[in-house]
Amino acid sequence: MSDTETQTPSENTGAEPGAEAVAEAGDKQTLQEMAAAAAAGGGRNIDALLNVRLDVRVVLGRSRMPISELLELSKGSVIELDRKVGDPVDIMINDRMVARGDLVKVNGDHIGVALREIVKDFIPEA
Repeated sequence: MSDTETQTPSENTGAEPGAEAVAEAGDKQTLQEMAAAAAAGGGRNIDALLNVRLDVRVVLGRSRMPISELLELSKGSVIELDRKVGDPVDIMINDRMVARGDLVKVNGDHIGVALREIVKDFIPEA
């Protein structure tokens, strides 16, 4: 099935919508077990999705360089990024930007991100 095609609930063979994504994400439950649990709960239970792991990244900035410069990098080298100090960082989930925020110090030596804005329909720059 292509990315542009969709299934109606009747074509989904009784499985909960998104159950395939949960199974592909490495969840230990089988697709049949999730379908049975969804059928028992009326097919509207979102709890099956709560354990799906997502790739979350915080992007400080980007840089482009030729391979020759990359090979010259060593401990202590500085890579200049396309952002200034104080600019917001991008929060990416599964390679899609969903928010921007500011870096903050949390619990001593840890760094966190304080969300500044949620990006609804981000269209990447060409």
